Amino acid sequence: MIPNSVLIIDDSLSEREQIKKIVREAQLANNIYEAGNGIEGLKILLSGKIDLVLCDVIMPTVDGFKFLAMKKTRAELENVPVIMLTGKEQVHDKVASFELGANDYITKPFVPEELISRIKVHLRIKNLQDDLKRANTRLEELSNKDSLTSIFNRRYFIDLVDKELDRCRRYSSRLSFLMIDIDHFKTFNDTYGHLIGDMVLTEVAQLLQAGLRKTDSVARYGGEEFALLLPETDAKGARAVAERYRVQVQAHKFGSDEQPLRVTISIGISCYPSAGIDSVDDLIRIADDFLYQAKKNGRNRVEPPLAGDKSERPPQFIPDT
Repeated sequence: MIPNSVLIIDDSLSEREQIKKIVREAQLANNIYEAGNGIEGLKILLSGKIDLVLCDVIMPTVDGFKFLAMKKTRAELENVPVIMLTGKEQVHDKVASFELGANDYITKPFVPEELISRIKVHLRIKNLQDDLKRANTRLEELSNKDSLTSIFNRRYFIDLVDKELDRCRRYSSRLSFLMIDIDHFKTFNDTYGHLIGDMVLTEVAQLLQAGLRKTDSVARYGGEEFALLLPETDAKGARAVAERYRVQVQAHKFGSDEQPLRVTISIGISCYPSAGIDSVDDLIRIADDFLYQAKKNGRNRVEPPLAGDKSERPPQFIPDT
C-alpha cells in the first residue's frame, strides 16, 4: 500500500464511509482521517502529516469554502492538495473553490473510478513536490557545509556572523568570535600523510561541534583553521570556552592505539562590543591577530589572557620528522 495519508471532511457519515471504502480498496493510502466539518478538518490537518484532503462543500458550522479560506492562511499547508466534493453542478461554486485554493472538484454522485483517478493524480503530484522539497533542503545543506568535516563552510558562517552582529547592534547585546588553528598541521601532513591529516581535521571538528550550545556556530574557516561564534558571550565566557576546547583537544587520542597522536590548538579571541570592532572584518582581524600572538608565544594557548591570568601552558606536541 502506498504510504499516504488522506483526510475526508464531510458531515455525512455514509458519504465518509463510501469514500473510505473506495480509498482502501484501491490501496491509495495507509492512513485515513475523518472530520464532520471544516474546523475539525483543519485541526486534523494542522496536527499531522496529511497528503490529500477530500472536502465536502455544504457542511454545518464551517463549510468547505470556509475551510479553504482558513487553510489558505497557513503557509505550511500550501502544498496539501484539496479535492472538493459537492452535489451542486454550478460554475460559480467551482470558481469560488479554485480561487480559495482547491486543486480539483468532483460532483456527487461520483463514479468511483473517476475519484480514484483524481486521487492518484494529486497524490502523485504531492509526492513529487515532497521529493523536490527534500532534495532542495539537502542541496542547501550541502552548499552550507564543508565537504570533509560536515560543519559549516566559511561562506555560510560569515553570513551567520554578519546577521548576529546586526542583532547585537540592534539590541545592545554581545558576542565573541574564536579563531582556532591546529598547531604544526603541516608537519602532521608531511609526517603521517594527508589521510591522517584529514582524520585530525574531522575529529577536531567533531570535538568543537559536540561542545556547542544551540545558539553557537562552528565552521571550517580554511585549511587547518576553524572559527567559532558565541552569541551572548563576553570575554570571560569566551576565554572559558576556548580553554575547555584547548584542553579537550590536547587530551583527545587521535589515531589508533598502535599509533596514537597528540594534537594541540591555538586560539585567538575577539569580542563585541570592544574598541576598534565595528564589523565582521574587525572581528576576524582581531581574533586572527591574537591567534598569531598565541602562535608566537609558544602555541597550545589562548590569547588574549584575562587580566591576572598567569596560568602555565604545557608544551605543544611536535611530531617527529
